[in-house]
Amino acid sequence: MADLPRKAAARTARLAALPLGYAGRKTLGLGRRIGGAPAEAVLSDIQQRTAEQLFRTLGELKGGAMKFGQALSVLEAALPEEVAGPYREQLTKLQDSAPPMPTSTVREILAADLGADWQDKLVWLDGGPTASASIGQVHKGRWHDGRDVAVKVQYPGAGDALRSDLRQIARLGRTVGPLFPGIDVKPLIDEMQARAVEELDYALEAEAQSTFAEAFDGDPHIVVPPVVAVGPTVIVTEWMESTSSLAQVIAEGTQAERDHYGELFVRFLFSGPARTGMLHADPHPGNFRVIPADDGGLGRLGVLDYGAVARLPERELPAAMGRLMRACASGDADRVLDGLRAEGFVRERIKIDAELLMDYLSPFVEPASVERFRFSREWMREQFQRINNPREPAYTIAVKLNLPPSYMLIHRTWVGGIGVLSQLEAEAPFQAILVEMLPGFADPDA
Repeated sequence: MADLPRKAAARTARLAALPLGYAGRKTLGLGRRIGGAPAEAVLSDIQQRTAEQLFRTLGELKGGAMKFGQALSVLEAALPEEVAGPYREQLTKLQDSAPPMPTSTVREILAADLGADWQDKLVWLDGGPTASASIGQVHKGRWHDGRDVAVKVQYPGAGDALRSDLRQIARLGRTVGPLFPGIDVKPLIDEMQARAVEELDYALEAEAQSTFAEAFDGDPHIVVPPVVAVGPTVIVTEWMESTSSLAQVIAEGTQAERDHYGELFVRFLFSGPARTGMLHADPHPGNFRVIPADDGGLGRLGVLDYGAVARLPERELPAAMGRLMRACASGDADRVLDGLRAEGFVRERIKIDAELLMDYLSPFVEPASVERFRFSREWMREQFQRINNPREPAYTIAVKLNLPPSYMLIHRTWVGGIGVLSQLEAEAPFQAILVEMLPGFADPDA
């Protein structure tokens, strides 16, 4: 542990070097441009090299850097195609993998968390990880009662690394931001910093997962593994046999698979609050696993990682959210503006034209306005470009709206969920799902 300050300094230096590498490649690109290379070729080369350095570094550092990269990967569908193309491979790599930590370190953590007799409980442990993520990695094992289990172990120093990385990335926000036109990275980083403590608390995560596992026990479409044991930096859950994740479906799935798993993804997100009083707030493709059907047909959806959940005061999604979506879908501009003021989205003394507000919001509620809606990268890019272009009328509305703290994780999940659906390019009966599961949507006068 004595070299932790040295490692922390090295991490900070590597993060700080990212914008410098980008600037250096832009200078190199200028030289190539003067030398006669086509602008498109220069731009693509700069983006490809920058993407490789940026996401290789983020993946190797894990912690907040990895988590930041994963969050950006969910929003990849919003990037212009000429930018997204060179970045896509590196972005999606962060959805499912990260470099592992040594097995000896894993065993030391298990002994510290589960006791010196941990091998009497966990009678077999796979030597290598089956999955890795931002603050921990997973090994397959066997519990003493014969059950196959998943053993999630937090990286040593993950808490300090997470907080340090997020502080450093926040300082680098202005220079990293230009790599992702149309995406405002500052609110993303601010929200991650606010949730960091909760995501490091494995006891809190185990409590949330147990609640979801009990609520979805026996569900024909959704699988949540029950918790077997928990320690400060270890969670042991029942093993869930899976062939792939939504990341693989995004990369190579058939349209039938995209539509099927996209609909299950939406149903889980919207049904969870009423069943558990919580919203799973990390709609990252690597957290959603494909469980094959016994007959070879389309299977179920397994859901992992409950470190980020919104604990809802009313034990369901706000009814005001459903009422506002219905009012917007029906074109009731005055009701929408009044409702947004009442919920704190429009502050006192802020003047907003109701019709311009509707022009801004209508595309976002388009999926709820038709019987079936097909999400796509093109559709999502149009929305992000529309609200982030200062020359567009919608931009003036965007800068006047406020996001109340009570909607912070709901908003993160909503935007991230739309990002995943757009990557899947899935078609879903979105309107019917909202009628069934979103309070206030079916009956806005209730």
